[in-house]
Amino acid sequence: MIPRFGTDGWRGRAYDELTVDFVRLLGDVAASVLGGDTFLIGRDTRASGPDLERAFAEGLARHGVRIKSMHVVPTPAVAWLSAADRVAAAMISASHNPYTDNGIKLFAPGGVKLSDITQLRIQDELDRRAEAVPAANVRPTESAAITDSRGELVRYCDALVESLEGRNLDPLRVVIDCANGSNSDVAPAVLAAVGAAVEVIHNAPNGRNINDHCGSTYPGDLQRAVVAHEADLGLAFDGDADRVLAVDHHGQLVDGDQIIAICAIDRHQRGVLARNSVAVTVMSNLGFRLAMQARGIDVIETPVGDRNVLEALEREGATFGGEQSGHIIFSDLATTGDGLLTALQLLDVVCRSGRRLADLAADSMTRLPQVLRNVRVPRPVADLDARLRPTVARVEAELAGQGRVLIRPSGTEALVRVMVEAPSEAAAAALAQELTEAVEALAVE
Repeated sequence: MIPRFGTDGWRGRAYDELTVDFVRLLGDVAASVLGGDTFLIGRDTRASGPDLERAFAEGLARHGVRIKSMHVVPTPAVAWLSAADRVAAAMISASHNPYTDNGIKLFAPGGVKLSDITQLRIQDELDRRAEAVPAANVRPTESAAITDSRGELVRYCDALVESLEGRNLDPLRVVIDCANGSNSDVAPAVLAAVGAAVEVIHNAPNGRNINDHCGSTYPGDLQRAVVAHEADLGLAFDGDADRVLAVDHHGQLVDGDQIIAICAIDRHQRGVLARNSVAVTVMSNLGFRLAMQARGIDVIETPVGDRNVLEALEREGATFGGEQSGHIIFSDLATTGDGLLTALQLLDVVCRSGRRLADLAADSMTRLPQVLRNVRVPRPVADLDARLRPTVARVEAELAGQGRVLIRPSGTEALVRVMVEAPSEAAAAALAQELTEAVEALAVE
């Protein structure tokens, strides 16, 4: 069976689920569906990246398109150049997943993620072609001529600097964790260019250490480094640099909800928060919603996934939103989530306010205790919502309106995510455990 489109492209274990032959076929189909005479490709630092880039380019080559490779580059840079040059693009990355996984994210000309209709067209054609000619038998008809476009990265970096409108970040002292990913060279250079004093950790990728106990999914090293260096704050990117989390000078984590709250309040106060609204997913903390309500800022709630946030922003005429995970979108400045752009905007608020990040985070919102459990399942659980409904109803009755329950299958991994918010950490943990056990019981039936 060939891979299916998930919440963010096609993803799977490299060479096993996401095979070279499938990626070659995907390149062929993507070129035929998305059209155009030029296609841009970037990748992160995974060992499988060069092989999959070559295969994707071989598929594109069947259509005679000009292929431009940026090589190792942040996902947002690929999206930015796709938007600037109005060309289709692909990013070869599995984001925050381990190095053994890889994936293909596609951007339509203009740097936007694929519409539902376009996704279906590509998946239907993949299914049809794989059935007619098994993917394992698809071979390149010719080698792909690839133009080296690494030099164009400077255009993206210049745009990031320009987003500060001439302001700089001096005298901030910042520690950044690049997750041994595609921001390892870019983020230190851009932050230094705008005046920040930068210490860098986990910026030595070797193909196998991307996201390996570092970056936004493992911020412990960053938290310790910020305190050790007596820095003002820290920033943790993920492997392909489309998300970021922060750490204050005490070493305390500042998550995506808090970053969104800080920036939303700042924009609201300056009168530049479009439609006086911010879009967030159902995973955002209840404390965030209460804080926005207290300040007269409207909250647009979406399903999980940055594409859903982007669609809500466009539909509502808003320009700002994101996810608790640190995937944050300034759609007046970029077409997709951008960890480094978000970092610059956050640091700009810190500098303009003259306040510590810890104080800004504390004033922006009060987080309700939240427990998130990832329940690994051997296979999708049929009718999960309906079969869990009695248990969920019992937990919600116990919360009596003072918390929330959210259970959803992951779109990228064999997991069911269980989230509980409650008035206390102990209550949230106990209820999350009850729900976790219920999911595990269903998974083995």
